[in-house]
Amino acid sequence: MTQETREPLPYKIRKWFIQMDETHENETGVAADGEPVIKLVVAAVIANPYAGRFSEDLSEIVANSDKLGAEFGRRIKAVLGDAAVQSYGKACVVGSAGEYEHGNAFLTQFAADPVRRAIGGGKAWVPSTGKVAAVGASIDIPLAHKDALYVRSHYDTITATFPDAPRANEVVIAWAVATRGRLHARLGGLKAEEIAGENGLN
Repeated sequence: MTQETREPLPYKIRKWFIQMDETHENETGVAADGEPVIKLVVAAVIANPYAGRFSEDLSEIVANSDKLGAEFGRRIKAVLGDAAVQSYGKACVVGSAGEYEHGNAFLTQFAADPVRRAIGGGKAWVPSTGKVAAVGASIDIPLAHKDALYVRSHYDTITATFPDAPRANEVVIAWAVATRGRLHARLGGLKAEEIAGENGLN
């Protein structure tokens, strides 16, 4: 088997996490109304170049974040294959020697656009969360429809846990996607199949 040749990423990455769950019944045991919902988290543990210092300029992170976004997109597609993505979200967990702003610097539009391209586009802005935390942190990553934010059935969450990260000088960057909305969503509002032609939020 030949290994794909890729350009090295401009960050020091200690490890990658992949977490996936596939739900066939809702919480009361009712079988899925259609396909099961698959939720995937891909996360990277990255050395924080600004750990322990303040800087007005965060370009050491932002400037090359498009390359990192492209790698997230590649890894998401490698796991999901031909499965269509309907929802997405993102998160950061910053080690104690860094600032929450350092994590956000990895998650700007520069990083998001390559992920959008990899999953077949996305008109809506990507819901996000983050925090400063110690090793072993978990975080709830919000999900929303990738093409229209106000699709109630696709408001969802996946919890990710990182057993040995972030260390003080690290940042965990995570992207989450889902293949559909919640099972048996029944709160009305705009439906996913109705969003053709709707204007999403960038």
